[in-house]
Amino acid sequence: MNRTIDLTKIPEHLGQFFYVISPNKTTFEYEHQIPNYVNDVVYLFVLFMVLEAVVAKAKGKKVHRLNDGLTSYGHGLVYETCKLFTRGFELVGYTWLYERRFIDLDWSSPLTWWAAAIGVDFAYYWTHRLTHEVNLIWATHQVHHSSEDYNLTTAIRQSMFQRLFAVGMHQPLALLGVPLPAVIVHMHFNLLFQFWIHTEVVDNCGPLEWVFNTPSHHRVHHGANKWCLDKNYAGVLIIWDRLFGTFEPEKKDEKIVYGLVSQPQSNNVMWLQFFYFREVFNKARSMTNWSDTLKAIFYGPGWYPGTPRLGDPDALPDKTEPRPKYDPEIPNGEKAYVLVHFFITLIIQQILTQQLMDFSWYSSLAYSTFILASVGNVGAIYDGWVWAPVLEAARCIGYVAYARKYPVFGTPALDDAVMLYFGASTLLWASRSLASLRLALKTAKIE
Repeated sequence: MNRTIDLTKIPEHLGQFFYVISPNKTTFEYEHQIPNYVNDVVYLFVLFMVLEAVVAKAKGKKVHRLNDGLTSYGHGLVYETCKLFTRGFELVGYTWLYERRFIDLDWSSPLTWWAAAIGVDFAYYWTHRLTHEVNLIWATHQVHHSSEDYNLTTAIRQSMFQRLFAVGMHQPLALLGVPLPAVIVHMHFNLLFQFWIHTEVVDNCGPLEWVFNTPSHHRVHHGANKWCLDKNYAGVLIIWDRLFGTFEPEKKDEKIVYGLVSQPQSNNVMWLQFFYFREVFNKARSMTNWSDTLKAIFYGPGWYPGTPRLGDPDALPDKTEPRPKYDPEIPNGEKAYVLVHFFITLIIQQILTQQLMDFSWYSSLAYSTFILASVGNVGAIYDGWVWAPVLEAARCIGYVAYARKYPVFGTPALDDAVMLYFGASTLLWASRSLASLRLALKTAKIE
């Protein structure tokens, strides 16, 4: 795994976050020629987050909490892990459609590069709008809005199902003659641009606010206040919201309340990924006829019988005052424990990313299951979930059982040390599991 940073490329990498890039250097004839732009700038994600914390402290703001940050990182790990198995899914059929295109565009022309940039951003606007206006798809996207903080870690809080619901949104570009490599390139840069707008430390960007999506515009999008709902869907260009009536400027006299209207009280990544599907199912099941059942699934999250397609905004509670944030605390020893295990999980996810093509299906399944269980249980420990000690003991013993036969890190001394650490963790949580079960049984007898 080569993670050497080429210092000469730092200015170029910085430019990629702000779409300051050269069409000539980012135009390719074939897909395999495209660099992994997102992976290449991971180090800048970290540096930006550190810089945000420093600037926020200088401004007297606290923008990060450990429990919320770990939850966001966990969602990022889940998304990146699932992406390994769904890569390219949202572009299925693109090549077939491109062969039947109405227009021929020269793949090497700057005109094609610009057409792809605008086309991808236009497709993103409608994809993003769809995730808010169809209840079933909102079940995936709500993950991104589930943080009550608004900082750069929020940008990586993504749904594991995100790519599955984006099918068909970019395919019309194929019929317009935009080559697939150009679309993939701009999907990378469109995603990178949206990272830096998730912050409170940048107030206003002046004249740029008229054309581009900015932190000010995107703060509105993440608000639970009534005036913020279903606004500012843009990726790079805010002009789409201005054209299609979904633009809302930030109000300087009203504080934005971040999170969901009905805020879930959990840091459990896997629960947050899935819980809203149950809400959709229960809502659909509560309807009295098939028409309303289908509307409960495919109309907006706020729809109820007798209301417009997206629901009645006046019926929603208005979050005008800051609400207490869900902020569970655990002892410092447990904080150190979850940080160490989260770091190990991050390394294991990188190993899976780098070696996936060489792995057997068994190893791919084992690594993926371990990653999902790890990030889920970090939040469960913070939540004080009664079964968290049992799951943690099972997770740790599962690692030991696998690593005894299949070395994970490829360095004997490191593999032995990590396996010993997991063995000690197993004993710790097994004893806690027994104590929890005894307490549960005693409570049951008293009742």
